[in-house]
Amino acid sequence: MAEFLYHELDPFPDYSEADDDGLLAIGGSLSVPRLKEAYSKGIFPWYAPDEPPLWWCPDPRCVLYTDQIKISKSMKQTLRRGHYEFRYNTNFPQVIQHCKMTYRHGQPGTWITEEFIYAYTTLHQEGMVVSAETWCAGELVGGLYGVLLPHLFCGESMFSHQNDASKFALIHLAQKLYNEGINVIDCQLHTPHLESLGAKMIPRTTFLEYLQP
Repeated sequence: MAEFLYHELDPFPDYSEADDDGLLAIGGSLSVPRLKEAYSKGIFPWYAPDEPPLWWCPDPRCVLYTDQIKISKSMKQTLRRGHYEFRYNTNFPQVIQHCKMTYRHGQPGTWITEEFIYAYTTLHQEGMVVSAETWCAGELVGGLYGVLLPHLFCGESMFSHQNDASKFALIHLAQKLYNEGINVIDCQLHTPHLESLGAKMIPRTTFLEYLQP
């Protein structure tokens, strides 16, 4: 059963205490210290607006290896066409707002509340949260944001307003991360879209090893 965090100083329980769905703890806040502790331990928040914070550490874990992303023939054509422009971390506020507003099939709303935006904007200002962006004719048309750790990137959310725009940003981000010695993108939970790009399910213990210095 997930443990309740009644006080800001209450530590997270050991990952082995997560339930079958990966839920580890309930409560606490999205304070900067709490978020930093969470991501350093492979834990992330995800909950509905009418819920207390829910903290997850699922097993298995969905990841993308930055040198193993699958690029379809149509995507290769998009990359060669030069229609899109990749930019890194130039307009995080707009990216997270687009992620908040994007409709997602099967989800009645968004988990990206104003509390989320405030917390991750604060981390962005500290350089820990970054955005990968796809621009077309001076307009932001796709992208994603996430938490940048020393050895991996934790993807949080993405959006696409034109065909393949989010994939374009992700592929370029993966290349950038790989060149900087970061080999793993944490996708957190499996989706068919991520699987089509080469995402794999790995044991939680293996994932946590990537967080070690």
